[in-house]
Amino acid sequence: MSQNHVSGMESSAISVLKRAVELDHSGRFQESLVCYQEGIQLLIDVLKASVKDESKRGHYRERIKGYMDRAEQIKSHVNQLKEDGKYHEQIRISEDATGHSYESLFKPYMSSFLTEVWVEDPYIRHIHQLYNFLRFCEMLLKAPCKVKKVHLLTSQDEQADSGQQRGALSEIKESLSAQGVTLDLQYSSTIHDREIRFDNGWIIKIGRGLDYFKRPKGRFSIGYCDYDLRQCHETSVDIFHTKHTKTL
Repeated sequence: MSQNHVSGMESSAISVLKRAVELDHSGRFQESLVCYQEGIQLLIDVLKASVKDESKRGHYRERIKGYMDRAEQIKSHVNQLKEDGKYHEQIRISEDATGHSYESLFKPYMSSFLTEVWVEDPYIRHIHQLYNFLRFCEMLLKAPCKVKKVHLLTSQDEQADSGQQRGALSEIKESLSAQGVTLDLQYSSTIHDREIRFDNGWIIKIGRGLDYFKRPKGRFSIGYCDYDLRQCHETSVDIFHTKHTKTL
């Protein structure tokens, strides 16, 4: 393995672990745990590649042990909070912030055991909101889990273009079915709250629901395709955990 490649892995490890420490200090423990795990694995890969430099190997071993000890402490703390039903963390997304795609936001809570998802959002009606839901579903399909069923509870568009909503959701349902995923679609005229629940116990409440991205400046502007580069509206995200995820 070339020295440049090893240096690149080391730089990536430093960046990920720096993020882990920042999240750790701000109390975003589940996110920090994911970053610690990714960073530790990168350092282990660097250690394996640095076979000829014993001083570096000793340095990497010491750092890996320190990060692993902290990751274990966080894991025990998170598990205890989950066991006691007291887990809660809040993420504040500031006005015009970037880096908050669905992948970035939901990744820490999507374990390999995730198979069923409930989405309650009254505003999956207009074209950009329908695309948001589609992107959310695509994110689920790309994640390292085996989602088999998605439940959507939303309000029905009573405007003249209500056929657009029904047609789009029908197309999404058909497309998901081809991927082996069932979409259970229900409408409510009284729904107001926004909530996403995973059957592994995680509950994510976003103040603006899935519709927290700003309109891009143009179809060929940065952020139009990549939501990590898309500016956001200010909103808050509250994360809870429960042993028993309620059904609709």
